[in-house]
Amino acid sequence: MTDPKQCVACGRGSDETPLLAFEYRGGTRWICPQHLPVLIHDPAKLADRLPGADRLSPAEHHD
Repeated sequence: MTDPKQCVACGRGSDETPLLAFEYRGGTRWICPQHLPVLIHDPAKLADRLPGADRLSPAEHHD
């Protein structure tokens, strides 16, 4: 797992970009605003850094 104060997608820390905290599998993880859409719409792309993300369902689009 990456440093808890780094984006799970790109590894940047809070000295480089704002970070948003989220809870996952009993721990706090961090993601930057640039990669938040990936977590929402295509979480499987994070499976190598976020165990089990490949089994998360992406958000559905509602018109």
